[in-house]
Amino acid sequence: MDWLPGWCTYHLGAAPAGVLFARRSLSDVVGLRLADGREVVVKARANPGRAAACIAAQARLATNGFPCPRPLTSMTTVATLAVHAEEFRPGGGPLPGDTPLVAVRYAEVFARLMTELAAVDVPPPLPNPRWVRWDHADPGLWPSIGFLDARDQSVVPAVVIETAHRARKRLLAADLPCALGHADFEAQNLRWRDGTIRSVDDWDSLAWQPEAALVGAASGAFANASPPALAPIESSAAFLIAYQELRGRWFTPEEREIAWAASLWPALHNARWEALHGDRPVCGVAVRQQAAERLRRANA
Repeated sequence: MDWLPGWCTYHLGAAPAGVLFARRSLSDVVGLRLADGREVVVKARANPGRAAACIAAQARLATNGFPCPRPLTSMTTVATLAVHAEEFRPGGGPLPGDTPLVAVRYAEVFARLMTELAAVDVPPPLPNPRWVRWDHADPGLWPSIGFLDARDQSVVPAVVIETAHRARKRLLAADLPCALGHADFEAQNLRWRDGTIRSVDDWDSLAWQPEAALVGAASGAFANASPPALAPIESSAAFLIAYQELRGRWFTPEEREIAWAASLWPALHNARWEALHGDRPVCGVAVRQQAAERLRRANA
């Protein structure tokens, strides 16, 4: 990131004086102490046309008091990268566990998040993140992801493929309006302090899907750390019920089915990833154990 010192000087008014942390996943994320003493986070990721809408939505929520980092710049472009800076919000830690009681705590935050996002008007951040991109128009079952597609697909378990076909068919049959929502609502992206939510992170992962699908995906993934898994069925059910109560609207029968179908898809994406990389089949085992009941509830 040779461009970083000059970028900080131009966009933030001060050069980096020290590195607080650095990590690489789908984005390069660097925590910096600037020469004037401020502490900031700079994020750089490939620019698929989603970044500007995600940053604008995050800025609106932060301005309204939602617990998330406040963007300090709009999206800028460096070569092929989308880059922005946001405030550094240290402190707090994950809320561990996947019990129904823990699920309700996460559902409370998700309901608040979705309520806030309902008032945000930004262009849909498409294409959706790859782990919830069941709505793709690519050939085949999975969205086209070159580095995964190049691997030996025969190692993906048949139960994962069959479940993905059935869940995706149900999801694509839905006739529901789309909404803006957080599609990577996992324990590793939330930090709590003294039982209160401190910060929700990873706003690059906003998606444009039916509300029920967004809630369903979160109900299956809320407890994820590393490696990701799939919440117990009773915990997903508790999440869905708590969310509807807090939002003051009960899902229609179709929405309930879509929520259950969507609850499987991130785990299916992760189960495929595990198989293609030879990883321990955490999601693969959970899918094998839970697929039949989740598909039944999805009417899939």
